[in-house]
Amino acid sequence: MSKIDDVRKEMMAALKAGDKPRKEALSMLLSALKAAFIDKRADLTEDEENAIVYREIKEAQETIDTTPKDRADIIDECKLKIAVYSGFAPQRMGDDEIRAVIAEVLKELDIAAPTAKDKGRIMKTLMPRVKGKADGNAVNRLVSELFA
Repeated sequence: MSKIDDVRKEMMAALKAGDKPRKEALSMLLSALKAAFIDKRADLTEDEENAIVYREIKEAQETIDTTPKDRADIIDECKLKIAVYSGFAPQRMGDDEIRAVIAEVLKELDIAAPTAKDKGRIMKTLMPRVKGKADGNAVNRLVSELFA
């Protein structure tokens, strides 16, 4: 069952329960998933679906960060979206898991003592392995620690 079906099912349950804010949040997520499906003209992979969910979570967080504190209505709405969307997002990789993948990549590329010049090669090999599973900023931070 795809995320589109899961979100649609949850949206209908929220509608029947009379939970309008949750239904609206799910409706927006469903719209984002459907738009990507239409753009691709094929079924979305699980990683693509997860990337869309993470993007929606990130957008809601950015809205919270940029909204003035006196606009509690917008902040509360975005917090609800994050809570709802998080239910559809798989757990992100932790720093230790990312470090393990980095170690595999270094071994595969035969880099014993990485330098800043190697960062491009490392990231090029690493990112496809962690895409949709780990936060890109965390990956970049951990790779940069190798050169410190």
